[in-house]
Amino acid sequence: MANEILRMKDITKIYPNGVMANKNVSFTVEEGEIHALMGENGAGKSTLMKILFGIESYDEGEIFFDGKKLDHAGSAEAIKSGIGMVHQHFMLVDSLRVYENIILGMEPTRGPMIDAETAIGQVRELGEKYNLRVNPLARVEDISVGLKQKVELLKVLMRGARLLILDEPTAVLTPQETEELFEQLLLLRKNNHTIIFISHKIREVMQICDKVTIMRAGRSEGTIGVEGTTAEDISRLMVGRDVILKQDKKPAEFGAPKLRVRNLNYINRFGKAMLKNVNFDLRSGQIMGVAGVEGNGQNDLAETIFGLTRGATGEVLADGKNILGKSIREIRDLGISYIPEDRITLGVASDGSVWQNLIADRVDQPEMKSGAFLSSKKIEALSDELIREFNIRCKSRNQSVGMLSGGNMQKVVVAREFSADPEILIANQPTRGIDVGANEFIWKKIVEKRDAGKAILLVSADLNEVLELSDSILVMCEGELVAYFEDAKKVTEEELGLYMLGLKKQEALGHGQ
Repeated sequence: MANEILRMKDITKIYPNGVMANKNVSFTVEEGEIHALMGENGAGKSTLMKILFGIESYDEGEIFFDGKKLDHAGSAEAIKSGIGMVHQHFMLVDSLRVYENIILGMEPTRGPMIDAETAIGQVRELGEKYNLRVNPLARVEDISVGLKQKVELLKVLMRGARLLILDEPTAVLTPQETEELFEQLLLLRKNNHTIIFISHKIREVMQICDKVTIMRAGRSEGTIGVEGTTAEDISRLMVGRDVILKQDKKPAEFGAPKLRVRNLNYINRFGKAMLKNVNFDLRSGQIMGVAGVEGNGQNDLAETIFGLTRGATGEVLADGKNILGKSIREIRDLGISYIPEDRITLGVASDGSVWQNLIADRVDQPEMKSGAFLSSKKIEALSDELIREFNIRCKSRNQSVGMLSGGNMQKVVVAREFSADPEILIANQPTRGIDVGANEFIWKKIVEKRDAGKAILLVSADLNEVLELSDSILVMCEGELVAYFEDAKKVTEEELGLYMLGLKKQEALGHGQ
């Protein structure tokens, strides 16, 4: 029988605004296991892990690690105890070299100087031990997302972590990189490391984890062994009902092109070519998926079409009008809506209320006014209607958006953009970091728009999402379109991964017509 390495007992956390994030949560992990932590957004799992890593305080309860009671007041103490965390958004200094990131704050010295030779040797030795080989001298800004994750893992291991918390570790990886990561995690387990694996991807949890603990509404729903459990069982525990894990949709009926992209080129402020001669057509009644390893131009494509970048050349034609260089207001007025990749920075005003965010794109529209002034009755009626329709869980329309869970914040963005009734919808990572229930809801709404004859450009790092939702798929690598699949059903995740990594490229690409 394995030894218990972690016990969190009756943890309660109440935020100053009265929101109870965790209520009497008990969570136990055994040494040398990979233990998944799952739950809807707002279920309390992130808060629980922040408490364990010393980022958040807690009001009640006890934490025992390796038999000793922990009272750490910060992440430095957690690290010293042997607990490490790899965050979903990497905490690396891009301008530094790989070895400099890994040894940051614990640099070996020779006299008054950093002993670079020793540091590089330590990084190489650790990489060999755990099959996490990296070039210590490469600059972080020049390496792939998969390698950055290896650097983060090495950072944690260099500091002596025995328990690793991984937050959505596969969110930005290709299938091939995910398989490689899983091999490395299994090697870590073999070396008696313990891993807490936070994920929304049930299939991956079933593949890699020994046990899964489900959280719902700030409480633990219990722990189950993965062996002998189905994906449907896990989904039901997470949301309290059966969830459709696959998207059933009727065959697409493509109409005329709504969006034509021609010879689109964009060089970013660092002088890097992010879009290279991009050409495609997006038609009414079509969901066009865009797949690619993060940083290969997909986000630049979405932001350039919607007017969030400047300096691109070529043409972006919406119903025959070139919108390249036009303002966001002008682009919206042509019937284009946008769900941004980063909901915090571009999607919402966190300090604003739910209703303010829901009507932010239409404050100058006649339907929101009574005479020359905004009509509170019309605003309240529309806000309440959207809160109901999109199942936004909030105390009231007046609640600050920043106090909502990630999934409900995303629903506010989706509700605003969908209710504008766009002819063209650009959905950039529409379900990133949200739970399976909210995911299912947003998928349904996207398909409803397609069935109503709208044109949807879907940019997603989740290949399952691309394959389930898309009618056709574009693949991007290093700013170029390297593949186009008219029928998304005729391509697999593995084949997409080969194109995404630049291992394959279609020779002749049309405009997606």
